[in-house]
Amino acid sequence: MAETKPTATVKAATTSVQVQKRSNSISWLAPVCCIIAGYIIWRFVLGNASNFKVPDPNGGFWPNHKGPIGTFTKMYEGGIIVPILIGCLLTVITFVIERLLTISKASGTGNNAEFIRKVQYHLANRNVDAALSECDKQKGSVGNVMKAGLRKYKEMITTTELDTEQKVVAIQKEVEEATALELPMLEKNLVFLSTIASVATLLGLLGTVMGMIRSFSKLGDESGGSAAAQELSQGISEALYNTALGIGTSAVSIIMYNVFTTKIDTITYGIDESGFTLTQSFASLYK
Repeated sequence: MAETKPTATVKAATTSVQVQKRSNSISWLAPVCCIIAGYIIWRFVLGNASNFKVPDPNGGFWPNHKGPIGTFTKMYEGGIIVPILIGCLLTVITFVIERLLTISKASGTGNNAEFIRKVQYHLANRNVDAALSECDKQKGSVGNVMKAGLRKYKEMITTTELDTEQKVVAIQKEVEEATALELPMLEKNLVFLSTIASVATLLGLLGTVMGMIRSFSKLGDESGGSAAAQELSQGISEALYNTALGIGTSAVSIIMYNVFTTKIDTITYGIDESGFTLTQSFASLYK
């Protein structure tokens, strides 16, 4: 009991915990910055006065430009939902890049299955130091958990106060504590991807409905004829940009969410196998 407490204190001060705290503020700041960037793109890039035949000289928060020049510029007339959708897309891109970097680092420098086999070989030869050296080479979440378990493994070899079963429990507890530090960092920010996957489509439909209401409202004010039909078709086309942007953002988010969860499942399996390897090895070699 007295030897377990210092270990927990060391774990609490590890780099992974500090990174987690710093990443929390960035995680909530990034979506806000992306939505602001989305508005800037919509207002000053798509909504640049030079992109319209009849620009609104008054400007303001939402200039009433008319006659967009070019297909891409028509997205501006999709309404105020467009900058929010652009912000959602930028948020997805931001967290996809962030998760790619984090999960790639957590995967380690080599194949986890091969790494575990090497550790098993060294443990079978009672060479714990060589197994620790393999952890330093592998790095990543599996390497970190295995290294924490191996340190406790090495400590339990020389401990005489506990029986074999208690030593195995101590090793297992150490692995669980190390796992508890690693897994949250792997799953962090995936909630943004899963949320945007649902919300982006709904926002796109909302923008489309608002555009359709506006188009039919203008149609009711027209006297009829080909001008009214042209106004309606143009309004529907502009409204559907919201749907296209929302569905596209949702599709990217869903695909990348599934890719990341698959990678995390692979790493988690490696961590579980690491714990099983350590406990079974100790139980069989140090009875």
